[in-house]
Amino acid sequence: MSLIELDAVAKSWGSTTALQSMNLRIEPGSFCVLLGPSGCGKSTTLRIIAGLESPTSGSVRIDGQDVTQLPPARRGIAMVFQNYALFPHLSVAQNIGFGLAVRKVPKAEAAQRVAQAAELLGLAPLLERRPAQLSGGQQQRVALGRALVAQARVCLMDEPLSNLDAQLRQEMRTELRELQQRLGLTVVYVTHDQAEAMSMADQVVLLHQGRVEQCAPPRDVYAAPASTFAARFIGTPAMNLVRLEQGRIAGTDIAVGRTQAHWLGLRPEAVALDDGSGGSSGVAASVHSQEYLGADAVLRCAIGTEFITVRAPGQHAPAANGQGVRLRWCGHDQHFFDAQGQRLAA
Repeated sequence: MSLIELDAVAKSWGSTTALQSMNLRIEPGSFCVLLGPSGCGKSTTLRIIAGLESPTSGSVRIDGQDVTQLPPARRGIAMVFQNYALFPHLSVAQNIGFGLAVRKVPKAEAAQRVAQAAELLGLAPLLERRPAQLSGGQQQRVALGRALVAQARVCLMDEPLSNLDAQLRQEMRTELRELQQRLGLTVVYVTHDQAEAMSMADQVVLLHQGRVEQCAPPRDVYAAPASTFAARFIGTPAMNLVRLEQGRIAGTDIAVGRTQAHWLGLRPEAVALDDGSGGSSGVAASVHSQEYLGADAVLRCAIGTEFITVRAPGQHAPAANGQGVRLRWCGHDQHFFDAQGQRLAA
């Protein structure tokens, strides 16, 4: 396991800026996920750590050693790619051990490493097969095995599960996380899928337009988004962002406090349909549209000129669009953001 530090790392091509002075610390043995939409700079960051790209400015350190100018082979890293990059004419065993053969590792040691990795990944019965005879999940394991046999200090993964179907992705997320914890690897993982980030990461680095929007554990990113971008990007359905005017919901006289706030954030699950049983009258709204999901129903309700998404129990959801409802939420579930979209302190 290794400590990775990025100090004011920036990357640009002419007038195009991919990264804007990134400072990042990835603790040894942690699972760090670089998360964000396409074009946000997450793959560029991974390639700079790997040595496949050189930063325009700043430095990269692994275990305190400045590796900014070192080639990839001397950085002590392994990489798993999106397309697996397996050789179709080689067997599973040959694919896993290919890097060892290139580095002229003694045959006995190489065979032992391959056997250990195959046993760890459940590939022992498949060592004589070719990639075409494997499922997508098995091919992914072969690519991971090739990284493991290198006994690298750091493992970099560039959207390795994006080619798998939804069910297999979920299974592989669990397997990857368990494997990382068992081996104590420092993993840097790139994805645009928030479910992967939230379920696997120790540390989520949310990127937007080449800069770090928020860097925190998954629970903190969800519970206290640092900006309106983080609030919209994390969570399904996304957090409601309701426009405020002088501390009131736009188009209404409903006061929520914080007159300096421009946006009110509310998670859909924090908003409930008020049946009046608690003595509260709630906030008047009307159902604009709804999506029935079985156990849940996602309602889009109009309040003044704004809309609020509500995740309600499916069996208690209103039957028709246009129906009047009353909504309630607790004060501690409110998030406030300024006009620039930055979180206001409680």
